[in-house]
Amino acid sequence: MRADHPLLRCGSRALSLQPFRALKGVVGGYIGYPIAERREQRSVTPKVHELEQYYTLPFAERRTIALRRLSEILQFAGTHVPYYRDRFLEKNFDPLSVLKDPAHLEKLPYLTKDIIREQGDRLFSRPLADLRHHACKTGGSTGLSCTIFYDQEAADYSSAVTRYARRRAGKHAWRSELHFACRFPDAAVPQWPSREDFKCFVNNRSNIFFDRIDDVGLEEIWRTLKLRKPYLVHAHPSTIYALACYIERQYGPSKTFEVFESSGELLEPHMREVIARALGCRVIDRYGLAELGVMAYEVDGHEAGFQIFESEGWAENRVVEDHSDGARELVFTGFRNRLMPLIRYATGDLATVDARDDGFFLTNVVGRIHDVVPINGVAHPTHHIQDMLDHRVGGIQEFQIDLRTAPPTLRIVSEPWANPDDTLGKLRAFWGDAFKVEFVGHDALVRVGRRAKFRHVVTA
Repeated sequence: MRADHPLLRCGSRALSLQPFRALKGVVGGYIGYPIAERREQRSVTPKVHELEQYYTLPFAERRTIALRRLSEILQFAGTHVPYYRDRFLEKNFDPLSVLKDPAHLEKLPYLTKDIIREQGDRLFSRPLADLRHHACKTGGSTGLSCTIFYDQEAADYSSAVTRYARRRAGKHAWRSELHFACRFPDAAVPQWPSREDFKCFVNNRSNIFFDRIDDVGLEEIWRTLKLRKPYLVHAHPSTIYALACYIERQYGPSKTFEVFESSGELLEPHMREVIARALGCRVIDRYGLAELGVMAYEVDGHEAGFQIFESEGWAENRVVEDHSDGARELVFTGFRNRLMPLIRYATGDLATVDARDDGFFLTNVVGRIHDVVPINGVAHPTHHIQDMLDHRVGGIQEFQIDLRTAPPTLRIVSEPWANPDDTLGKLRAFWGDAFKVEFVGHDALVRVGRRAKFRHVVTA
């Protein structure tokens, strides 16, 4: 049957009530999830247990393990990855040296998105055709986009880290989670049940599909939240901040979920304060990136700090030379992905790595910001526009919206194989004449800020 069948809507309402909501979570989490792991040939649950045991160890012992893993991934990359093999020989670098002093890592150059795009398959330890793999495109908010390839083991560890972190936040199998996702205007109503339905069932998850954050769109979101009553909500902070401001203005402080998990862009202090006050929830920040997965999380709450998962990678800082205030860029070496190891990867985000007695923590975090763009008089978040361009238009390497012109200018860097007329036709079908469209090269994209960073939206 169609996913919008009245029987399914009635069933969804019934499952939002206790005790059916908890029963659904128990069945999905403790029966459905193991079945899904076997069917998909994945191994996530054992890795969650491994992480739980690891983080009960004293930090001194965990740091020793992290250094050993750092040395192991360096040895592997220097042996099996052409790009690193050349760099290690060029720098006369010994991977075992980091066991005595991790400062020896500084002999190696930083890895950037430009290098990843330039080197291509020289960053692979094996040809992609030889093993099961997963492609993940970076968002482009801290530099031009590139594609990262994970092997299955790394993908499973990435999923395990997310599940472990949410357990630390109190989100167990019987408690539901809700994710915000892009609503595509041309999407056909799917048949039920689908693969996505089963995935949501075993993760006790549901989705809110939205495409606007004006009062009409925010009211729709709020009604959905009140119906489903999730324990944890995962979304961009700019979206939930807009919701919090609307709810506070329209209804006064109201509560319908326990935890807001922020990711994808910078959670600023004033956003945290308004969200917590207006929506009556705990606000938990996490730091994740397409290149490595979730690498830091407020596992014990905001006051305890933004803890780095040193089980998954080694964090460093590099001083940003063109910043007079001594800002530091966040650099990671990932431990898990042996298909495409990332050694000293410069994330483009600014943060300080702080070593304490109980772990490594992030402080002074400054990073990705997603703007709001008016399209035909309706406010749209840029991550929605990006999803539309990636999944409905296609053939686009990068985009930028210049709000300094009337109408706004949408600059597009096309894939070499893309047909500009087809791209323009799809854009007009979705958004009419809301944008003046320009097909350009990467060099025509406007750079903003003190570091001439790339931004999807240019306002000044």
